[in-house]
Amino acid sequence: MSTSTSKEAHPKVYSPPILVLGLLLGVFGAIIGLELIVRVGVNPNTSIIGALIAIAVSYLPFAKAFRNVHSVNLMQTVISGATFQAGNVLLLTIAIPYLLGGTTVDFLIPVLIGVVYAGLIDLILAYSIFDSPFYPARNPWPIGVSTAEAIKAAIGKGKRALLLLYGMIFGGTLTYLGYPGDVVGITLITQIFAITAFGIGLLLRAYGPTYLGIDFYKLYAPQGIMVGAGVAALIQFLMLWVKVRRKSATPASQSPNVTIPPTLISADTAVRRLLITYVLWTLGAFPLAYFVGSYSGMNTVQIFAWALYYGFWAWFTTLICGLSGMYAGWFPAFATALASLAIGLLLGFPPIAHGVGVAYVAATGPGMADLSYDLKTGWILRGEGRDPEFEKVGRWWQFWAKILAFAISVTMVLIFYTAYFDVLKLFPPASKTLAATAKAAADPELARWLLTWAPVGFILQIVGGPERQIGILLATGLMILNPAAGIAVIVTVIARLVLLKVYGPERLKDIFYVGGAGAVGGSAIVSFVIYTLRAFLHI
Repeated sequence: MSTSTSKEAHPKVYSPPILVLGLLLGVFGAIIGLELIVRVGVNPNTSIIGALIAIAVSYLPFAKAFRNVHSVNLMQTVISGATFQAGNVLLLTIAIPYLLGGTTVDFLIPVLIGVVYAGLIDLILAYSIFDSPFYPARNPWPIGVSTAEAIKAAIGKGKRALLLLYGMIFGGTLTYLGYPGDVVGITLITQIFAITAFGIGLLLRAYGPTYLGIDFYKLYAPQGIMVGAGVAALIQFLMLWVKVRRKSATPASQSPNVTIPPTLISADTAVRRLLITYVLWTLGAFPLAYFVGSYSGMNTVQIFAWALYYGFWAWFTTLICGLSGMYAGWFPAFATALASLAIGLLLGFPPIAHGVGVAYVAATGPGMADLSYDLKTGWILRGEGRDPEFEKVGRWWQFWAKILAFAISVTMVLIFYTAYFDVLKLFPPASKTLAATAKAAADPELARWLLTWAPVGFILQIVGGPERQIGILLATGLMILNPAAGIAVIVTVIARLVLLKVYGPERLKDIFYVGGAGAVGGSAIVSFVIYTLRAFLHI
């Protein structure tokens, strides 16, 4: 199996062998996503699991269709999509209004239609702007790298396969012992300033109250910094677009120092697609606003304001999750949804309206990050963009693999959500948090703290620049209570810097890149086995 040949035909999702295994993997992934989101509260990335299953199947005598690296890529795209979409995009979101009293089928089905629409636009945007100057394929996308390296090592052999194996053993062992092996691996792969900012945020959230006497979370620092950094990120989008336009208008002989690498999607096209999806999310919010407004007694002005506000945050959340996932391998969908809710409380909508609004927002972000990871995997396996036409074809079929996963996820949620909510009384922990927040009256100190922290995020994001995203990643870390991950990031960063100084980057490139990818993959497999088996034992 080779990684890419310009003459070969890319496998298609609708070919019978791929479609059948894709359906089975999609159902399997959706079950994992539903079970873990209610019983554990988080979902693992199942890309590597799907890839290894497809590779194992390929060794069967009758499974010639899977002796192709691109078929494996489609399979891992399906299972990872089904895991996140069923759990994070669908069940988590409809649980929020359910917990606020919207328990009838007549109420939940329109909400489900709304979040399905939001999640679908999320996937379309990810497909449309991946490998643009704003989301270049050459940037880290750590989860995508780890999956690609796992696939290549499982198919090929040699030194890199051994490095990956050692990395998997290392990451899996750390995770088994209770340490975040995936965080260690991601820290070896990704941009060092970005991941350091993320680690500092994690430590400040965990240890700020004890050692600094400051509870950053209670002072709305994560939300405020995220808002300020997000505004700066939008400005950076615009500045990058202008820079790329100037480059394209300047003869190459006059701009020898410009180092912006070529991308498949131009800046102009990406900006146009960003604006179109912003309009689509806002337009999609209006029917939902009218529905929830009629249910909760909002007036016309409130309905209009609700649609504009939550439509914007759906778009904004996707951009932030894409940027965070690109550098840190984490996408803060819950964090940005919580930020939208915290600020939205100032607008005075009824609790059920806030619940539906934050559900609409929370449905965006996971698809953007997850599909981008898978597209990064495919990009590596297809030869890193050396054959643009083959890259376009492969990307197209990956998009449809994700749509297949989405259809499976919607079906599974429709079948099983009543069992989880009405019979088992199981709800995602994040849904409970968001619902409880929606019930709270607006904190009179909220506006002051948001205005206090927003400039901090803005300045950090501007100073760090678009290639580091330190403002956004600091805010993301502040949203997450995981001290072990924070320690792992900082310790690994220090070790990485020391080793680079002693041995130099050339000698360590493969060790960090392939070994780090292996650590992420090994951690994912161990987490999958431990948490999934525990979840199924409690059925």
